[in-house]
Amino acid sequence: PRVELAWAMKAHQHAQVYFNLISSVDPRFLNLTKVDDRIYEEFRKTFRDLRIDVLDPEELKSEPAK
Repeated sequence: PRVELAWAMKAHQHAQVYFNLISSVDPRFLNLTKVDDRIYEEFRKTFRDLRIDVLDPEELKSEPAK
């Protein structure tokens, strides 16, 4: 139990550090992987007109979205 608790505490600390990092940087300048631009490019090929600034669940469930 002590090892599991120590691991959980360490994982929580790491999560806080990463959350603070991604929260403090403007998303336009944040790259998490070397292929972020490629991933976004492929995403946009598939979902050309999808607004990602505000996602509406009902819009995503519509027939054209499917």
